[in-house]
Amino acid sequence: MTLTELKYIVAVAREKHFGRAAEACFVSQPTLSVAIKKLEDELEVKLFERSANEVTVTPLGEEIVRQAQSVLEQAAAIKEIAKRGKDPLAGPLRLGVIYTIGPYLLPDLVRQSIALTPQMPLMLQENFTVKLLEMLRTGEIDCAIMAEPFPDTGLAIAPLYDEPFLTAVPSTHAFSALKTIKAEELKKETMLLLGTGHCFRDHVLEVCPEFARFSSDAEGIRKSFEGSSLETIKHMVAAGMGVTLVPRLSVPKEAFSTRPKRRGEDQAFVKYIPFEGDPPSRRVVLAWRRSFTRYEAIAALRNSIYACELPGVKRLS
Repeated sequence: MTLTELKYIVAVAREKHFGRAAEACFVSQPTLSVAIKKLEDELEVKLFERSANEVTVTPLGEEIVRQAQSVLEQAAAIKEIAKRGKDPLAGPLRLGVIYTIGPYLLPDLVRQSIALTPQMPLMLQENFTVKLLEMLRTGEIDCAIMAEPFPDTGLAIAPLYDEPFLTAVPSTHAFSALKTIKAEELKKETMLLLGTGHCFRDHVLEVCPEFARFSSDAEGIRKSFEGSSLETIKHMVAAGMGVTLVPRLSVPKEAFSTRPKRRGEDQAFVKYIPFEGDPPSRRVVLAWRRSFTRYEAIAALRNSIYACELPGVKRLS
């Protein structure tokens, strides 16, 4: 039994496909299949049920795969311990970020990270919360920046900041003249939502639960449309298709400028309106496996995040 063979069975269990698992491990499919068959023969158990369309893990195989993942993490920890003895910050840090944070935090974060810890490049992965949690569990990434709440998976968590939401409306909308807005005022509007899988979609529905009704004749809402990204949603708002909620860091700086437009400058087609009183918000956190040994790397990443501008959010220690 070798670590390579354990890596192969973990990959097949994750991908549920021998071809994709081989690609993920950078080997040919025959090489991977032969190694797994060898391991099955050695253990005298069947790890996978093979069919034409999918590979499933046997009940006993699931237990063995979990143990294999643990062994691989421990083996990686040995390497990390040795590396920490030379330089705790040496080597890449694999960071996951959800889609509604990445485009707005990463440009500044990467600059700060290069300035503060050039020996620790960030290997970035953008994905949904549920996928990042799975990648943390399997050791594919070291840490992740996500928004609460998410299932308790025994991760170590450090709060980063509380980010308020704003309402985005077309500049031609009657609401565009408002200084602040109440959630109740949005009930009769056409709401633009992110598609299923985005945690920010759930945050919007918590603020405006009326929009959970997708029937076109539902009371208080005419219809809801879905977009694949916040930027796509903003373009839909600009086109006059409806209104939406956005996190503060996604709002462009010029949206808060009081300087009159100069001749030839682009006209803003979206108006961002703060909520009246205590605004709805989301808590953004940094999460990592408790078994992850590069504590200094986590601390350095937090320092890089706090070195970012982060306009309009409440920083948390």
